[in-house]
Amino acid sequence: MAHWLVKSEPGCWSWADHVRNGVERWDGVRNHQAANSLKSMQIGDMAFFYHSVTEKRIVGTLEVVKEAYIDPTDAAGRFVCVDFAARQALARPVSLADIKTNPDLDGMWLLRQSRLSVTPITEAQWDAILAMAGGLADD
Repeated sequence: MAHWLVKSEPGCWSWADHVRNGVERWDGVRNHQAANSLKSMQIGDMAFFYHSVTEKRIVGTLEVVKEAYIDPTDAAGRFVCVDFAARQALARPVSLADIKTNPDLDGMWLLRQSRLSVTPITEAQWDAILAMAGGLADD
């Protein structure tokens, strides 16, 4: 199983929106590098949901439930999307500021190429972020 980080502006699509819908496609990605990450995702892979721009923090987890397919919002049919199921919120959101202070997270794509909306993360980075969050929230 691979791990990922996906970013969305909470004013456009938030964690609460995804939780309300349960399963939703992750569409609108128009960067080739981010799209290649979507193409690499497999059913069962897990992703952190990151609120970008105004909040800059990881708030929850998603699971890939449908692998890459043509994004219906792309009229040219060049880009893909995947379907994610909302899984669990973090016990405490993990801010970008906190991520920057953790030396175990120095190599994260979020810090190296902050404009990418979809990036891979290592299992060690996943575990470090979960530890910083105090784990997952109780249902």
